Amino acid sequence: MPLRVLSVFRKRSSPEADRAAEDLRRWARARGVRVLEDGRFGRAPEPADLVVVLGGDGTLLAAVRALGGREIPILGVNIGFLGFLTEIPVAELFSTLERIRKEGWTVDPRTTLEGEVVRQGRVVQRFRVLNDVVFNKGALARISDLEVRVDGAYLTNYRGDGLIVATPTGSTAYSLSAGGPIVQPQVPALVLSPICPHTLTQRPILLPDTCRVEVRLASKNGEVFLTLDGQEGMELDEGDRVTVVRGESRVLLVRSAERDYYRVVRTKLMWGGFPVLEEGR
Repeated sequence: MPLRVLSVFRKRSSPEADRAAEDLRRWARARGVRVLEDGRFGRAPEPADLVVVLGGDGTLLAAVRALGGREIPILGVNIGFLGFLTEIPVAELFSTLERIRKEGWTVDPRTTLEGEVVRQGRVVQRFRVLNDVVFNKGALARISDLEVRVDGAYLTNYRGDGLIVATPTGSTAYSLSAGGPIVQPQVPALVLSPICPHTLTQRPILLPDTCRVEVRLASKNGEVFLTLDGQEGMELDEGDRVTVVRGESRVLLVRSAERDYYRVVRTKLMWGGFPVLEEGR
């Protein structure tokens, strides 16, 4: 597929991202590639061929949210810290783009989650996420009580600081910090990870991604919030029901030709304790 139109989505208030965006515009002009302004992806039937994200994982999640379910390939360029999703270093941006122009690209489809918040029988919010749906308490709140059902069957009540419902992609985000497993992105699963559960025997659980997960705020002891990919959120009321299912749309991440998923995990988490040796392996 020829590269004719690029959309640039950059991290705000980042001089390095600003410089990279300007360099990218010059590179594109010299090759006859049209560049769309931030937050613009083109209109059907001729959307952008590729979205280049300049920032960290949070910037990429913001780009996914702005895409609104449109399946346009995303090239994540890391101008941040850990960067599980934005795995390509900024120093490799132009060599990667030249390779894409000559050889095309391979995408790594990632599962999304979508759902809705129902309050007193009425849908008050619908959402779509790439990483996770998080139920967490406010700074001064007491233990929250979340009743969870899977395909209508009662699972348990999670009492503690909250609950994370994550995709395989989101398994290396907040869920990992809460003790959840690392799930390879192509595994068709959902991860439920309790946050500091009051009952220590309540552990993370892996479910098929065909499941419908329903979480009801059974009792409210102070503020309880629903946070979506760390990008937006809302306060929940007692009795609110949140349903989560696998999304109909996917996120298409452009693969790096230089590193596979396992190398990214190995390097980012510094497994083995010798990250400097990774370049030669």
